[in-house]
Amino acid sequence: MNGFFKVPTPKNERVRDYVPGTDEVKNLKAKLAEMRSEQRDVPMYIGSEEVRTGNTGTMHPPHDHKHVLGTFHRGDKTHVAAAIDAALEAKEAWANLSWENRASIFLKAADLIAGEYRNEINAATMLCQSKNCYQAEIDAACELIDFLRFNVQYVTQLYAEQPPENSPGVWNKLEYRPLEGFVFALTPFNFTAIAANLPGTPALMGNTVVWKPAETQIYSAHVIMKVFKEAGLPDGVINLVYVSGPDTGDVVFKHRDFAGLHFTGSTGVFRHLWQEIGANIAKYRTYPRIVGETGGKDFVMVHKSSNADQVATALVRGAFEFQGQKCSAASRAYIPSNLWPAVKDKMLSMMKEMKMGPTEDFSNYINAVIDEKSFDKIASFITQAKEDGVDIIAGGNFDKSEGYFIEPTVIVASDPKYRTMCEEIFGPVLTIHVYDEVKYEETLDLVDATSEYALTGSIFAKDRYAVELGTVKLRNAAGNFYINDKPTGAVVGQQPFGGARGSGTNDKAGAKANLMRWTSMRTIKETFNAPKHFGYPFHQ
Repeated sequence: MNGFFKVPTPKNERVRDYVPGTDEVKNLKAKLAEMRSEQRDVPMYIGSEEVRTGNTGTMHPPHDHKHVLGTFHRGDKTHVAAAIDAALEAKEAWANLSWENRASIFLKAADLIAGEYRNEINAATMLCQSKNCYQAEIDAACELIDFLRFNVQYVTQLYAEQPPENSPGVWNKLEYRPLEGFVFALTPFNFTAIAANLPGTPALMGNTVVWKPAETQIYSAHVIMKVFKEAGLPDGVINLVYVSGPDTGDVVFKHRDFAGLHFTGSTGVFRHLWQEIGANIAKYRTYPRIVGETGGKDFVMVHKSSNADQVATALVRGAFEFQGQKCSAASRAYIPSNLWPAVKDKMLSMMKEMKMGPTEDFSNYINAVIDEKSFDKIASFITQAKEDGVDIIAGGNFDKSEGYFIEPTVIVASDPKYRTMCEEIFGPVLTIHVYDEVKYEETLDLVDATSEYALTGSIFAKDRYAVELGTVKLRNAAGNFYINDKPTGAVVGQQPFGGARGSGTNDKAGAKANLMRWTSMRTIKETFNAPKHFGYPFHQ
């Protein structure tokens, strides 16, 4: 079969609103009830095998941690080694499969998620990651569908890029090969779409993958694997293991055929993994690709010309949706003194309307944080702020007796370098510094210098000179930069996502640039009439 194939033009998946009384709500609630009532037995997937070790861990809703959703089977180093072997065994057939047949699998997966698996993957994310129905919809359904469809478009654009010139009697070609070896995907709890995209993108490019998800995301990871298998993904292309981080790393990063790391998680872990890779660099067949999106201390910088209602809404949504557990969540804000009274009143008024509770109640805006470790960390920041006498104007309470619930908390810090203005918290805590309204430019310098991170950030201003000044001075402070909007909500195909500095390698998930990292180009020059003598004209 030969041809230059035109793939279906991707369009962003429509986000369902889940308006009360609609079939969307009825059907999703029915799936939630069904999945809550059963206990799933989740195996590892290595090659053609569903591996059950009997060494099980339990899965619980963060908002109802006494309830058991099922068990998963933990592995050890031998299972990591087996997953690598399976990936390498599957490599040749998968790499040699025509690109359009690889693409068809992921396009079918997108249609399955848009259709029969939509409620299941949303319900899994709601139950075990404690996302409300709308947050689950924009993540587990829509963003994942968009990743799958847009990546197929990007791969066709990439393969079409060829040398623009050919000399007489010469044909130049570029071949895009998968990496030589296997790719290791290490994925986070907070976005089901990211958990699928990190192993899925290298696989689309012809690589085979060992995938280790966060333990708190295994429930929805299992659904992702069901979808991939239903879509026709061959055995061994993506191998899913549940093994401790140290044991996994000890096998993966010492293996000769390790070819790349696709990572989303904490800055500290990413730096440690980079050191491990560096320490073992002489062992590898090729220099590994290292792609990571890590932490953030994302800002909202407000100019005195801004609209107070718009600023307050952006802060509440940006800081507290999904309990502030987005890499992009607004965590620090700089409000000019002339707007602060109006912004404060509007924020407090809106926060009084926000309900907190389990995801199964669709009227709840705030749900639980992911687990006890995260709860304790976030609570320690709030407790320390109380002990330090810092002004807490909203929230400040927390309770883990039934679920890991932390009230949305707003701290006002007179010191712009107070720890909650500088350190990543990854929870529903927003710290605000009120600055002298005439010191906009000086405060821009403060924003840029305060954090080691550079993931997302936004500025608010009606004054166009202020917009331009902020955009220029904060050029390196955020990989995703927003003007008059909250710093969250990047959409595949519209705002490729990723940051630099301590926030990662800025390889932009949701862009063709990311796919480039999972291919190795080969230049092929064919000469139709090769010279038959060494001499050149200048010798005459």
